[in-house]
Amino acid sequence: MSAFLFLGFSVILHAFLSLIHQCISKKTPSYASHRISHGPPSHPIIGCLLSFYRNRSRLLDWYTDLLSQSPTQTIVIHRLGACRTVVTANPDNVEHVLKKNFHNYPKGVPFTCILGDFLGCGIFNVDGPLWSTQRKLASHEFSTHSLRDFVVRTLEAEVENRLLPLLQDYADTDRTLDLQDLLRRFAFDTVCQVSLGTDPDCLDLSRPLPPLVTAFENASRICAMRGTSPVYLVWKMKRVLNIGSENKLAEAVNLVHDDILDIIRSRKKKLLQENDDQQIKYDGDLLSRFLAAGHSEEMVRDMAISFVMAGRDTTSAAMTWLFWLLAQNSNAEEAIVSEVDSILDRSYNKCLDFKALKEMRFLKACLCESMRLYPPVAWDSKHAAVDDVLPDGTLVKKGDRVTYFPYGMGRMKELWGEDRLEFKPDRWLVEPGMDGGAEGKLRAVSPYKYPVFQAGPRVCLGKEMAFIQMKYVVASILQRFEIRPVLENRPVFVPLLTAHMAGGLKVVVKKRKVLGSC
Repeated sequence: MSAFLFLGFSVILHAFLSLIHQCISKKTPSYASHRISHGPPSHPIIGCLLSFYRNRSRLLDWYTDLLSQSPTQTIVIHRLGACRTVVTANPDNVEHVLKKNFHNYPKGVPFTCILGDFLGCGIFNVDGPLWSTQRKLASHEFSTHSLRDFVVRTLEAEVENRLLPLLQDYADTDRTLDLQDLLRRFAFDTVCQVSLGTDPDCLDLSRPLPPLVTAFENASRICAMRGTSPVYLVWKMKRVLNIGSENKLAEAVNLVHDDILDIIRSRKKKLLQENDDQQIKYDGDLLSRFLAAGHSEEMVRDMAISFVMAGRDTTSAAMTWLFWLLAQNSNAEEAIVSEVDSILDRSYNKCLDFKALKEMRFLKACLCESMRLYPPVAWDSKHAAVDDVLPDGTLVKKGDRVTYFPYGMGRMKELWGEDRLEFKPDRWLVEPGMDGGAEGKLRAVSPYKYPVFQAGPRVCLGKEMAFIQMKYVVASILQRFEIRPVLENRPVFVPLLTAHMAGGLKVVVKKRKVLGSC
């Protein structure tokens, strides 16, 4: 009982002090002309807590509605116990934050605190020199042909030897399959092989998932709950007291950290034994590159966790939503199958090599359109280092949280037109004769209008690798099978650290009647 009384007192005290701080900080008249009032109703002390609580089950659509009503597609949120938050769907603001004034908008302590227990000092959770060092190392690795070839070989083995036989078994027995779960298992296998040089074999459905996978899921989910908590101080006090979700998070993080460290030490020992000069040498996967660079085991652990988390959840989420959208749009599905068959028919070895994957423009357009509507990362935040004014005139104060919002941006009429809620892959293709492009050429779209892979100096390093993986998997499946959802209702989009489909995607798998050549 005393713990809960202390928690309640702390919330009230923190809110009162925050109110005093806000009142004192309002004495900068030079910014008065820049203030905007768009956003949810806000009250003294509690801010928009009431509106936030009422809309807690539809936060994404609530933010989207508010942004649509704002003339600048920007709103300001005042939340109890949290810093002032600016949420924007304005491409000029996004470019300002992610590129033009990049150094003023680091992740910031409030954000890194949310993920710090889990991601530590990994590249996705650090700023400054530490981020720069990891970025240079990872950037060099992702630009090499050797990694690209290693990814394609890994995909070929995983798809041909595990994924397709498993789908064939479900097609033969007419059983219902959770496609989202299957794709997440597949993605975890693949990213572990590429990042860690280890194979967890999650597609073996005869045995339970490895504890590492479950711990990853729990840690990601609870960290995301921290970010959307109506009152930040609640989770912080639960962490101090080591109770509830914070106790479960600590257990999950300890398991992930210990397992990844065991993998690192085992891999390091193996690499040293294989080389007479006792020097760690690059062996195809990212882990051997990080170890060869001489970083500490803890640093390598944090980098590896970041890459595993991003590689597992983002591609599987994107593919899950694409399969659902294609089931509602048979013409697009048929166009993908036709494109894949045509490319393989004229391919030298009749297989999905890098060259063949590169040619699949309509499939890429479908993936882009799916991620426009259902981005794997629904929002991302930075924190202002000093006072600033965004291009649309919005005041940003030192310490403010600035959130750009891919989910809402994909639903802005000002950006995508009246048909913004429709799945239309053709919007990504250049019409014949326009812009000097040939039919089927992909249209160039500003990354600040479509920040699904972020943009600027922090643009996603694995973007091209993600498209390679998604193209390979989708093309391989659709060429052989028809995927049909069991339920007709629109699935619920759940935004955690990376988004997923509530309840999974239950489907039946049917053998496609006309097979292509492969």
